[in-house]
Amino acid sequence: MAQQTTQAARTVPLRIRVAAHRLRRVSPRDAWRFAAQWVRSSPGTHTWLAILAVTSAITALMPPHARSYLLHSISTNLVELHHHPIRVLIGSAFWIETPSGFAFYAVLFEVVHAPAERWLGTWRWLFTAATAHIGATLLSQKAVFFGIQDDRLPHALAHSVDIGVSYGLAGIVGVLAYRVPRPWRWAYLAAVLGFFAVPVINDGTYTDLGHLTAVLIGLCCYAVTPVTAPRGDGPRE
Repeated sequence: MAQQTTQAARTVPLRIRVAAHRLRRVSPRDAWRFAAQWVRSSPGTHTWLAILAVTSAITALMPPHARSYLLHSISTNLVELHHHPIRVLIGSAFWIETPSGFAFYAVLFEVVHAPAERWLGTWRWLFTAATAHIGATLLSQKAVFFGIQDDRLPHALAHSVDIGVSYGLAGIVGVLAYRVPRPWRWAYLAAVLGFFAVPVINDGTYTDLGHLTAVLIGLCCYAVTPVTAPRGDGPRE
């Protein structure tokens, strides 16, 4: 194990030098070809991202009162989940509350979703993201329900705006732990669980609980990951 780790550490600088050498020889046509290939290799991610671009543009151009009405109608709050559960569980994943945040989410999609889709395949990636999104939404809103019932949370939360893609992202962050080779996997897990658990421990909001739940759901999706050898990346015989 120690020998494999040392060999892996030695190959990193060599790979960086090779990549830098190739980068100097990249033409605009090569860059365009790579970008097109990247998009084709993760069609689900980029279809989702394209829809987010359209919906973000729509909300940015709407008057404030119309935007507020629209976002409330597709929110996964207690009221909308009670009356229109399917519509809001699906629709809430294609809108973000702040259109200016689209660029930030676009980076996260390329860093998190696209590699995961290429690794898992589109359908298994979609299953993981959707399960995390739905499961985390239902559990966090159940926590809101009990909080309101016990007068620990304001009743206004039953009508709050609760939309976005962060639960799905958190679920994929969780399942990507199985992509990280040992022994780095344990450091990755510690960092991810610490990042999402600390806000919950420190009296976080229901969205913090939702993010932690989504990560744990992602970790439970080991069954959808490609079969690999015990050492790491090779196929198991």
